[in-house]
Amino acid sequence: MNPARWLQNSAQKWPKAPALFNGGTVVANYNEFALRAAAIARALKNTYNIRSGDHVAIFSKNTTQYLEALYAIWWIGAVVVPINSKLHLKEAAWVIKDSSTKLVFTTTSHIDNLAADCPKVDVIGLQTQAFETLTKHLPLPRVHPTRDIDTIWLFYTSGTTGKPKGVMLSAGNLGSMIESYFQDVDVVTHDDAILYAAPMSHGAGLYNFMYVLHGARHVIPLSGGFDASEILVLSEKIKNVSTFLAPTMVRRLVDQARSLGVRGSGLKTVIYGGGPMYTVDIINAVNWMGPRFVQIYGQGECPMAISALSREEVADRTHPRWRERLASVGRAQSGMHVKIAKTSTKKIKGEILVSGPTVMKGYWRNGSASSDTLAGGWLHTGDIGTLDEDGYLTLHDRAKDVIISGGANIYPREVEEVLLQHIDVNEVAVIGRKSQEWGEDVVAFVSVSLGCIVSEAQLDNLCLEQIARFKRPKKYYFWEILPKNNYGKVLKSKLREWLDNT
Repeated sequence: MNPARWLQNSAQKWPKAPALFNGGTVVANYNEFALRAAAIARALKNTYNIRSGDHVAIFSKNTTQYLEALYAIWWIGAVVVPINSKLHLKEAAWVIKDSSTKLVFTTTSHIDNLAADCPKVDVIGLQTQAFETLTKHLPLPRVHPTRDIDTIWLFYTSGTTGKPKGVMLSAGNLGSMIESYFQDVDVVTHDDAILYAAPMSHGAGLYNFMYVLHGARHVIPLSGGFDASEILVLSEKIKNVSTFLAPTMVRRLVDQARSLGVRGSGLKTVIYGGGPMYTVDIINAVNWMGPRFVQIYGQGECPMAISALSREEVADRTHPRWRERLASVGRAQSGMHVKIAKTSTKKIKGEILVSGPTVMKGYWRNGSASSDTLAGGWLHTGDIGTLDEDGYLTLHDRAKDVIISGGANIYPREVEEVLLQHIDVNEVAVIGRKSQEWGEDVVAFVSVSLGCIVSEAQLDNLCLEQIARFKRPKKYYFWEILPKNNYGKVLKSKLREWLDNT
């Protein structure tokens, strides 16, 4: 099924329902949303010769026009190539060229540079008169009959282990993601709203489908991204708001709510994922804001759909093992199968393997990487985890992040969980440092609350009280702010680079 057909159906069913919000202001109802997408689709087809199967990129921060462009691309059966808006222009140009993109929608400030770097590609600014001109075309009435096997989303991975790879996701992949969302994550009604605080080029953007299907509201903050105060104010005004946030964003949201003395009453659901959520942080979040939180675990290769921990499980404090479950990423989502590689017992750490209908088709023009990652019919995630007897999956680390010291495997997250128990510690990143004696030493980068002083001795004592001595960091580096990507993940690669140069 073509997603544009879902938009068309909702426009027919709820034509006057508010669809697109710029901050707290309605800029389009569902009829207007669909007509603008259909008009842009005709312009893409007739003016720019975009056809079914062609690749069209979007390289922009979050805007209402982003959603209009998405559905216009799908309307004619073309493939969306979403590009992280925080990438350097040269990195974006590389993705555009590698994906054989024919046209790119972008931020106004990028138009000239992209046109110079990609001379064979048409470039249109989303918030320009040129884009508005596209919406004046005669709307294309017929939506292209996309098949389940057809690729509709070509997402490029971060490239932490080399050049980014294009993940090919089909209409069927995303359809199964939607089904599991309704089964395992949340219920969406016509009265609900989704607020896009995280980048729409990633998982947050894919959650638009559930709200289009039900004729619900789509809210773009005026900031175009994450601002905790803005989210709290907007959600209180709009009501029944759900949003997807990285764990670091959740912490900042809760801290801001606490400082303002509000409980986030306008928020229906906060879905978190994309990195480790430390137990102490989610306990504090639930204690202050109540049972509004749901955890998901996914990857670009299996978007948002590997496992989920429901709001009831996140808020539960009665189960004998509630802390263990809260530290997990939940159970496999509907239709998905999860196992741990090469282990004789479920409690032994190993690589997480996944199979099911949401797993990608493969990598764009990279057969060898596809074969390696999808070996034996399973997606090899590169994540290290364990499964308990009830099917709860706990992440320990990326395979590449495991520290091997003196022949022993040390998983950074278990050390980070301990250090975060210090009341004045805000963020921690634990990595390995080259050592002639041990192979690697454990070191910790620590960010503390403004105006607070935390000593190495205090942190050492925390570790010695709870974990083996050999896991204790050999060195602590106190930084005001830890480097992060635009999605809130700490960039351990930057920390390793800094260590290598000191």
